[in-house]
Formats: sequence, structure tokens, C-alpha cells
Amino acid sequence: MSITRRTALGMLGAGVALLSMGGLPPAFAQGAEPQAGIVVKTGGIPWFNAMEEGIKKGAEAYKVNAWMVGPTQADAAQQVRAIEDLIARKVNVIGIVPNDSAALEPVLGRARAAGIKVIAHEGPDQKEKDWDFELTTTEAYGQAHMDLLAKEMGEEGKYITYVGSLTVPLHNAWADAAIAYQKQKYPKMQMVGDRFGVAESLDESIKTTQDQLRANPDLKGILTFGSQGPIGAARVLDDRGKAKTVALIGGFSPGQGARYVKSGVIRGGFIWNPLTAGEVFVELASMLASGKEPTDNMEITGVGPVRVYPDKKLIQAQKLESLDKANIDRLVALGL
Repeated sequence: MSITRRTALGMLGAGVALLSMGGLPPAFAQGAEPQAGIVVKTGGIPWFNAMEEGIKKGAEAYKVNAWMVGPTQADAAQQVRAIEDLIARKVNVIGIVPNDSAALEPVLGRARAAGIKVIAHEGPDQKEKDWDFELTTTEAYGQAHMDLLAKEMGEEGKYITYVGSLTVPLHNAWADAAIAYQKQKYPKMQMVGDRFGVAESLDESIKTTQDQLRANPDLKGILTFGSQGPIGAARVLDDRGKAKTVALIGGFSPGQGARYVKSGVIRGGFIWNPLTAGEVFVELASMLASGKEPTDNMEITGVGPVRVYPDKKLIQAQKLESLDKANIDRLVALGL
């Protein structure tokens, strides 16, 4: 078959478009291996860079053609477009770390109708999923952070709360658990206003912290769920000499926040390992693509035995890391 110059240029243009979404089509790249595209909240930040490394590691270990799609910002519309692209590619499995569960429901429904398995992470309430996996429980994660915040605040005073956005389901569930626990266990503490949906943006976290320090000169604590929240808040507290009077607690990528932990600006927090989460995505993708289903107490690499709740479509592990001076260097050495 002869190929004209126009045809060749058209093929080149299509290739460029595909490369911009994460590489050549899987069928071209890896033959008959199962194909799994994993859509995260946003690309280019340390948390999801680490998750991408885990996906690559898992792809090699489990012989799955798996790759990450990272939108340019934490935007549900960009996640929808990425999932539509994966449906068009006829992948076997789609992974999702949702920004807005409700906005994703219709497109994930189309994916499942096309025979594609859907795995969620940080999305226990996501509809139109086959399974969701979590590396901690909502209650345990929220309460652990509140206990630490209360300790650092002396169990009294005003604090504010950040989440990634007001539509990120798990961040808000963590905040709900932490706030309810505070009201019951630490009644002398008081949350100021409502939560702020800024903690997946460094710039918005910086601006909100500046604004809240001006509005609340007696503020004693900042609790943040979302990897950029502690970093943005730490910059402001450090610049303004407020680190000793305002307790900052939250989860973040260790490499990004290590210096603030060592200097005492960030008092601590907890994470699970995003690299591990990336590997789990691929291990589960391999399992589902081969027609197998999760079973209670099955072993997952790097996690150990997990509880499986078929009625909730939930795979539940407990694997937290403490972000403190004693542990931070070890986490950084792992590439986090």
C-alpha cells in the first residue's frame, strides 16, 4: 500500500496528539498486555509524581501496559476528557483519583458499559466503580490528624481547615471525621468559619493563609488535607515568624516539606505512600483484567492482608506513615 504525503502528515499529527495524552496508543506499544490508564487529580506535583513511579514499577512487575494521565490542574472537566480518551482507546481498566465524584459518574458509567473495569482510589463513595481501594480508613485518618493538632494547640483555641477542593470526596470526609471528633473530644477548640477548598494549589494555600492570619490574629492552628496545603501555609508561617504560635498539621509529599518539618514550621502529619498506591492500582488492574475478583484477607504487595467489603466495593488496608522528624528522612530516601 502506498502512503501519500498528506496521509503521512495526518498520521504524524495523530501521533503528536496521542503523545500529548501520555504516549502512543497501548495497542501499538505493548501488544496483548492488559491496558490500564490511571487518571489522577493533577500532574506535575510531587505526590502524583511519586504515584507515577509506582505505576511504572507495577507495570513492569505485573506485565500491564499501565500509564498515568495527569491533568494540568485539579479540574473535573479535564478528568472527564481524559476518561473519554481512554474509553476511545478501549483500555481494559481505568483508574481514577476523583476531583468531583458526581461529575465523573456519567463518564465512568459509559466506561463500564463498554466493558472497562473502573478502580477508584480516594473515592470510596464514587458511583460507577468496580472497586475502590484505600490505604487507611476515613475515621482513622481524620482523627489521627485532629489528635496531633489538639496536642500542638494545647487542646484549645481557634483553627482553620483546608481541603483539596469542596468537591474532593475523601478530603471532605476526612475533614468531617476530624471536625466531629474535635467537637466531641476537644470542646475548647473552635474551627473558624467553614473549610477552604485550596489545598491542591500552592498559590491558593499561600493566599488563604495570608488572608486568614489577617482576619484571625489569635489563630492557633491550621489543619490541612491536600498535599499543597501544608507547603503553602508553611511558607507564610515561616515568612511571618508565626511557626511557634500557629500549629500546622497535614499530609504532604515528604521531599517537598522535609525542611519545614526539620525547622518545626510543620508540626507533623500522616500519609500513605503514593508510590505504593501506584503499585496497588496496577496489581488490581492486572487482577481484574484477568477476570479475578478481590477476596478478603488477600495479600497486596507492600501492604499485606487487606479487608474486602463486596457490598461497598471497598478494598481496605491500613498503611500510614508519620511525617515527623524521626521518619522524614527515611521517606525522602524512598523518593517521596
